[in-house]
Amino acid sequence: MTDASPDLLYSDTEDDLRAAVRSLLTDRADVPAALILAEAGDPYDAELWTSLAAGIGASGLLVPEKLGGQGAGHREAAVVLEELGRAVTAAPYLTSSVVATETLLACDGESTESTDVAGLLTALAHGHRVAVLAVPLSTAPDGPLPAGAGTVTGVADAVRADVLLVVRHDGLYAVETASPGVTVEPLTPLDLTRPLAAVTVDPAAGIRIAEAPAAQAAVRRGLLAGAGLLASEQLGIAEWCLEETVRHTRERKQFNRPIGSFQALKHRMAQLWLEVVSARATARNAADALATGSPEAPLAVALAQAYCGRVAVHAAEECVQLHGGIGMTWEHPAHLYLKRAKSDEIAFGSKGRHQETLAALVDLPGPR
Repeated sequence: MTDASPDLLYSDTEDDLRAAVRSLLTDRADVPAALILAEAGDPYDAELWTSLAAGIGASGLLVPEKLGGQGAGHREAAVVLEELGRAVTAAPYLTSSVVATETLLACDGESTESTDVAGLLTALAHGHRVAVLAVPLSTAPDGPLPAGAGTVTGVADAVRADVLLVVRHDGLYAVETASPGVTVEPLTPLDLTRPLAAVTVDPAAGIRIAEAPAAQAAVRRGLLAGAGLLASEQLGIAEWCLEETVRHTRERKQFNRPIGSFQALKHRMAQLWLEVVSARATARNAADALATGSPEAPLAVALAQAYCGRVAVHAAEECVQLHGGIGMTWEHPAHLYLKRAKSDEIAFGSKGRHQETLAALVDLPGPR
């Protein structure tokens, strides 16, 4: 009899990957740099993406080796997202290297144009191209999908994409953003480090890569992976906010004492630490369930999203408040974490939606 319990610990390989990604982000995309790019209106750093995707090989973690990827899994991708969350990095990793890649993997071999799917997966694995699923960022894994007609709003990272994966009534299509009849109009997002756009695609544009029944299953597989690994990004946000708050309260003094020594603040940070530890276990459980193909993956993902989003927001709010006046300023990066956390809280489904899904999966009444 095999042990089916999830492995929540980090392997040596995952620790090495974390060290490599953190070193890159520290050198090239630290928090002050993210603030400067956000102020400039274009948060993306093309050279950073090349280093992350091609240099480290992070964009190909979910892609099999036969297609030029790393042949790793969701646990390794989760580690990358933790670090991207810690640095609020503007990179299309979650949207392209997770959601779009997972969707395409489900389509590979299902379509008469499977060679196009394989070629696109290879390009994504090498970091040569960026693909985005053209659905609103708020779409839950079990939520309604766009019908394919008209404009789709709230598509994350569409302004950075080379290829859009468009859901239509008769299947899933790969559409070049440079094609005639494709319009990507930037929107004003709350989170300046994850741009949103309204996408309009001509009904005749693109190549069908999956027919209707397989297309919906592939899209939902991509959204499930996105929701599950989003929890790791939320974990990274919460960890940075807690560490930065502890650092500040050790250095900031009142009445010749560090404010972190005051009992009321100790209690608040201790409570936040407990929440972050629980979020880590929940996020790792979701990543492990996705990596092993567990039949309980939908349950693990719903649980992670019902919990981790709230923890990230709480950690960011505490970071702003316990920094006092400086935490309210634009110059301090705390607001970037709060905005990312608030945006992530409704990404791939709201907390309430995931609670309803969780209740249905375990046969409990939904939230009132």
